[in-house]
Amino acid sequence: MEAANHLGSTAHPSSTPARVPGSASTGTLGRHLARRLVEIGVSDVFSVPGDFNLTLLDHLIAEPGLNLIGCCNELNAGYAADGYARSRGVGACVVTFTVGGLSVINAIAGAYSENLPVICIVGGPNSNDYGTNRLLHHTIGLPDFSQELRCFQAVTCIQAVVNNLDDAHEQIDTAISTALKESKPAYISISCNLPGIPHPTFTREPVPFLLAPNVSNQLGLEAAVEAAAAFLNKAVKPVIVGGPKLRVAKAQKAFLELADASGYPVAVMPSGKGLVPEHHPHFIGTYWGAVSTGFCGVVESSDAYVFVGPIFNDYSSVGYSLLIKKEKAIKVQPNRVTVGNGPSFGWVFMADFLSALAKKLKKNSTAMENYRRIFVPPGVPLKSEKDEPLRVNILFKHIQQMLSGETAVIAETGDSWFNCQKLHLPENCGYEFQMQYGSIGWSVGATLGYAQAAPNKRVIACIGDGSFQVTAQDISTMIRSGQRSIIFLINNGGYTIEVEIHDGPYNVIKNWDYTGLVNAIHNGEGKCWTAKVRTEDELTEAIATATGEQKDSLCFVEVLVHKDDTSKELLEWGSRVCSANCRPPNPQ
Repeated sequence: MEAANHLGSTAHPSSTPARVPGSASTGTLGRHLARRLVEIGVSDVFSVPGDFNLTLLDHLIAEPGLNLIGCCNELNAGYAADGYARSRGVGACVVTFTVGGLSVINAIAGAYSENLPVICIVGGPNSNDYGTNRLLHHTIGLPDFSQELRCFQAVTCIQAVVNNLDDAHEQIDTAISTALKESKPAYISISCNLPGIPHPTFTREPVPFLLAPNVSNQLGLEAAVEAAAAFLNKAVKPVIVGGPKLRVAKAQKAFLELADASGYPVAVMPSGKGLVPEHHPHFIGTYWGAVSTGFCGVVESSDAYVFVGPIFNDYSSVGYSLLIKKEKAIKVQPNRVTVGNGPSFGWVFMADFLSALAKKLKKNSTAMENYRRIFVPPGVPLKSEKDEPLRVNILFKHIQQMLSGETAVIAETGDSWFNCQKLHLPENCGYEFQMQYGSIGWSVGATLGYAQAAPNKRVIACIGDGSFQVTAQDISTMIRSGQRSIIFLINNGGYTIEVEIHDGPYNVIKNWDYTGLVNAIHNGEGKCWTAKVRTEDELTEAIATATGEQKDSLCFVEVLVHKDDTSKELLEWGSRVCSANCRPPNPQ
């Protein structure tokens, strides 16, 4: 019991070296959790240490397949786990009780909204303190320790409070497997005195999960395919629109089967960008109502549309202004299909449905031919004059030229949403943004997590100055982790997206010396390079350096632009969202 006594002690972490679990403690809760994380595909865990999670962190560090990445704050650790899950399919973060848990919860709520399985692990109170009348630090001063748990119940699909070793194996495995099955975050609280204690349930390696695949109700599937095929085969100019739930349904391959077999034009909802290959011959762009890609109006003029995995909220519908008629639409959700105003078929899974439907459709290229008749290639930005102040559309012209299958784009909430939507993604180029939750500052942590999960890709992050000020600290963690992302900090002096929804003095922020800040964080340790650009020539030179001699460094390029230099799409979208926000109360 020597190891147990040591790991359960209250000694200050600096007073004794971290105990590496050896043969005497291989059958411990801490080792089981570490092995389980590696088994499901997590090789990096984002953490902030606190006294309740320190012994657990010792066991995670001791696992050869795990890399523990210390973040500057819990919010960014959660955002990093979110970004990691977008690339790897699952992410994990470790924080301490309540002060850490309530700090990370905003990021976990975002992961919930985006259907990302993030395992949020919290170091909890000593198991002996549950059920007593004791007051503990890191609480709100009440002997009830359930406040954190109650908060997480709203933003996770399962919660496990592990304060008893007899049940710990089942609780941990049930929580992790449920998160994977439901593609939602899980909350696991582990008492601080338990990670290092041997227990018979942990004496062997974790048996790999067998997550049984979802199988459609065969009769329901056949009925749904028959109804949808009849609906579409009588249409004159049908189209297909891909949505964000393609990811959670794991139906991208089946979506392509449908696109190839049908001959229909293929558009993508803004929050689905990156999930539909833009090199497909029938791809026509982003369908986003009034701010769609040019000529995507063929969607609203169609007599039948198949929306695959859509989310219609006030942002994606441009203030509820889409000209979509329910009776013309087939909506395919991860486990349900609804045809027009008519029948709805449950327990019919998206991938099964799309593959089966592809075999029943008559090829119909009418809408595609109409699109090609009216299509005019987009214009190019006006050429800059020498020393002319840099324009945002010039910046994105150059970012477009940087994209390849070895890059990934992270778009921060703001005008970057609209400018990045216009980028044409080459095959295998990654693309992520957080549209449903829209938490400003998300992209800094997400860039950290995505780059860690996909070291073979160079991440190009487009971040506004207002958003950057929320979460800037974890540039430090990127440098410390040896990452080589390119961050374009777009400095226009405020919260531009909010200016276009509703302006006021609160949208103006204090200007920072952003490159000076990053240089101070760099402090000569690790590889980091910064540049401040005001003209196209300076931008061209900075990109050449970032992709050339500094290709193995974290590159931070501050781009100074006019405060009113926004995309035309943001102007239109902002006015419509403002109109939706300002609707008067319905008469009583």
